[in-house]
Formats: sequence, C-alpha cells, structure tokens
Amino acid sequence: MQTVQQQLQDKINAALLAVGVDLSGVSPDVFQVVPCANAQFGDYQFNGALPLAKANKTNPRALAQSLLEKLDVAGLCEAPEIAGPGFINLRLTREFLESMAAQVLGDERLGVPLTATPRTVVVDYPSPNVAKPLHVGHIRTMFIGDAIARLLRFAGHQVISDDHIGDWGTPIGMVIWGWPRFGDENFLGQNALEAMGNVYKTVKAMTGAKEGGTLTPQAKETLAAVREETAKLHRGDEQALALWKKLRDASQVEINAAYAQLGIKVDVTLGESFYHERLGNIIEDLKSKGLALESEGALIVPFEEPLHLRDKPMLVQKSDGSFLYATTDLATIQYRMETWAPDEMVYVVDARQSDHFRQLFAAVKLWGFDKVSLKHITFGTILGEDGLPLKSRTGESPKLSDLMSEAQSRARATAQEKNAELSEEQLNEIGRVIGIGALKYADLSQNRVSDYIFSWDKMLAFQGNSAPYLIYAYVRVRSIFRRAQSEGLITDLPEKLTLSEAAELDLVKFILRYPLEIETALGDYRINAISDYLFSLSQKFTAFYDACPVVKSESPQRESRLALCELTARVLKHGLNLLGIETVEQM
Repeated sequence: MQTVQQQLQDKINAALLAVGVDLSGVSPDVFQVVPCANAQFGDYQFNGALPLAKANKTNPRALAQSLLEKLDVAGLCEAPEIAGPGFINLRLTREFLESMAAQVLGDERLGVPLTATPRTVVVDYPSPNVAKPLHVGHIRTMFIGDAIARLLRFAGHQVISDDHIGDWGTPIGMVIWGWPRFGDENFLGQNALEAMGNVYKTVKAMTGAKEGGTLTPQAKETLAAVREETAKLHRGDEQALALWKKLRDASQVEINAAYAQLGIKVDVTLGESFYHERLGNIIEDLKSKGLALESEGALIVPFEEPLHLRDKPMLVQKSDGSFLYATTDLATIQYRMETWAPDEMVYVVDARQSDHFRQLFAAVKLWGFDKVSLKHITFGTILGEDGLPLKSRTGESPKLSDLMSEAQSRARATAQEKNAELSEEQLNEIGRVIGIGALKYADLSQNRVSDYIFSWDKMLAFQGNSAPYLIYAYVRVRSIFRRAQSEGLITDLPEKLTLSEAAELDLVKFILRYPLEIETALGDYRINAISDYLFSLSQKFTAFYDACPVVKSESPQRESRLALCELTARVLKHGLNLLGIETVEQM
C-alpha cells in the first residue's frame, strides 16, 4: 500500500508535469511533500514552489497558484491553501484518515512499504576482541548495529551481519604467552573472558614497565617474547595454534551467551585470523598496481585525493614484514565483495577510528572497489555523571555482564514495588525485559554522534522518554482489551474506523507517519528517529485516552476506538522490536 506522503507526492508530481515545470537539474528533495511543522497550517506541505520558481525564472506564488489549479487531491485533502511566498498547505479529510487507518490496521507491515530498490548490505558489528571481557564500551556498537540491521531487513534489504572479531593481533599474542604462566584452566568453563582479561592485563603491565621514561630490560624481554609468540601463531606453529583455538573457542561461548541475553544476532563470525592467508597476496597486488610504495622499509598507500589525506598515507606492512589491521580490513572487503557482492558496507565503530576508515575507504577506491558504498557509522562516548568516560568503582570500564545484571535487578525490584501480586516468574521476566530494554533504549534514544550520560534513575524511570515508560504504555493499551473482555464487550474489530474527536484524528495522523520515521532513521542511520517517534506516539495516545472513553463508550464508537487502541499497540510493539526491545503484556 502507498503511504499518505507517497499519495500526496504523486498528486504534486502530476501537477508539476501538467504545469510544465522543468525539473532537470533540480534535486528531488526540493519538490518533496513533507509533514507540516505546525499543525495549524495543515498536515502536509509542499515547499518547492520557491526553489522551482527560481530555477524556472518565474514568480513562486504564481507558480504555486498554477500548481493549485492542476492539483487534484479530491478524496485525500480539503481544499489546499497557499501561504507565504508559495507554500501549499494540505489538510487530510476525515474520510481519508478513516480509510487509511483501516488499511493500516489490516496490513501486517503497518503501512510501511518495502523498498523499491533493495540492496545487499553488510553490517560490521559488534566485533569485540576475544580473550577480553565485554564491557560498557561495546554497548553502542552492539545496540546501534543491531538496530540498523533490523531496520534494513524490515525495509526489504538483504543484510549480512558480520561479527569481525579481533582474534589475531598482538593482544591475543599476549594472552597466549601469558596463559601458561598466569592462567587457570579451571576458568575456561566459566568466567573465561574475565580470566583471560586478567592475564592480558598482567602481561600488558609487564611489557609497559618503565624506569626513567624507558622500558625496563624485563619489559623489553617480555615484549620480545610476546612478539615471537604472535609470530609463531601466524606461522602456524601447532602448539600456539592449539592454545589459540582453545582460548578463542572459550571466549566465543561467553560472547555468544551475552549476545543471546541481549537479543543480538549475527549471521557470520569471521575474525581477523580468517583473512591471514590473503594478506601476502594483497600486498603483492597493491605493489603490482603501483598503489603500495616503500617508505623507510615499510609499505604505505599514499593518497593524492582527498586533500586531507595527502599527508596521511595508510601503512599496510611494517618494515619487519608484519601486517596491520588496515591490511586485514582490505582483505575483509575483498572477501565480502567476492562472496556477497554487497552494494553497501556499514561499519559501526566509534568516532576515534574515523581517520582509519577515511584511509581504508580511500585505499579501497584506488584498489578498484569503487562501486560499493562504504559507510562509517560513528558514535559518541558513554559518560558517567561526572562527565568523564564511564568507569566502575575500580576505575575500569564496567563489565557488560555487571550492567545487565544490575539493570534487571533494579527493574525487577521496581516491578515488585508497583505490583506485589506478581509471581516470581512474572517478576523475573519483567525484570529481564525492562532491564535489558532500558539499557538499549537509553543508548538508542540518543543522537548517536553525541556523548551521553549514563544514569540508572533516568534509564529505569516510568516517566519521560525511557523504555519502562514505553513498555508500560504498551501494557496500558493491552489492559484496555483485558478490561473490555472482562465486561464481555470484545467483538471483531471494524473494517472502518469512525473518527469524531480531535484527539482521535490527531492520533491517526501520527500513526500514519510511521513509514516516514522509518525512512528518516534509514537515511543516515539515525536510530533515535524511531525512539523519538515512539515517545511522541505514547503521548498522543495518552491525550486520546484522556479525551475519548473507550470501554465506556457506546457501540459502534467503542469498537472503532478499540481498533485505534489495537493499531497504537501494534505500532508501539513493532517500533520497539526494531530497536531490539521486547514487550510484556502485563506489569
């Protein structure tokens, strides 16, 4: 089905064609129908007369008047009006809104059309390092990446989520060298990541020990041993490989368990090690094409364009012959192009890696992969209430497992306080759904490029823009049906809604904008467009519920309002699901 905006756009396009406006060289954004910022002027607005008049060397208001004479919106809108220098205001009719609401109610996609241009998209996330505990720093890439993948799939694109884990560099070499010395095999069945993380920290401290500003002899010796252990691994030493595999597999078990608890699903897990055999051939290919040049014994890829990279060449091989993350990233792109031929690759990585991705994307274009769209989806930092990056009491990044446990515990306690009649099973389920949902929503409701302050009180509040508030809003809608059922008033939902009150009309108009919000979120992967919409939707529903009795109203008005409640509940649940957030039916 067509959205409201699409139907209005078709009418505007037909009028532009009838008037003979020259659209060549004009961006489509210029003549788009958009929602009115101020409802007093109408529901939608066409603002294109001014720029189109300039391009066609005519008067904007005269052009708007010519369009109005050709604009046929009968059955959709009331008589259009011209405002200001040529804005055309469009107000939807009650009959059209009633018809569209009924169509959306009967549509499993809630009026959101499938994309007309499906793409194959690789989404690179969460990509943690093995042998280290997951911590607060992994939250944003997990939640943002998962929401992007969900949105793309719902829109009709083919998505491959690739968990590009770090399992092959010097950090894993530190753990392999240190495990026989400081590790405990008893922890590999449980708390493996914490045990390996402790080994890593021990070895990291040993290799960084300094006296008088320089590394101590012991630190240099340990660092050399770690590098040799890493080199043995890369050469295929059986003993090093066996220990690496054991540690990696134990890490993956715990990582997968955390993903499952968070509802994070990935299609493939291909770590850095997977691409190791490709790296030598890639270097030779770059050299043969004149892209990789020698510099002080190392190999670099220099750039003429863009200008900001002229003094920032990409290092692809060190002077000792070893490779870098950049080399592995090139191999990863090559493999993805050969295997999936994606139209787009999306990297969900924090802003500190921006320079790396600028270099990588520029090198890939030079290398010949100039048709694929490469996007770095940046995000800000999670801060403590002191305005600094969030730390635990010990001064380290809080562990993800601790955050999940505390979120669920706090949510469970609040649920028990609000409803002492809930069973243990219900309390545990509510605690899980609201706790995990609160963690996700607190992150996804932010502008992703901004830092935000982590606050338990705000995150778990049942008022304001939070997951508990929205989940409760959904439960509140469902409770209306339970009440109607208990009073024997539930009937089949009507095929047509009857909208008689301003609050009903306002709610329906907002529900019909859901496809537009999804389109907005996908435009630049600004996930908070969805959260902002859901919060506003819950407020619109509250205004409707306060003004329009549902169960106490008379038939057929009651059935129409129950249908509107059902439509609201479906959109709330669906939107939360796009964010990876579950709902409950009762609280």
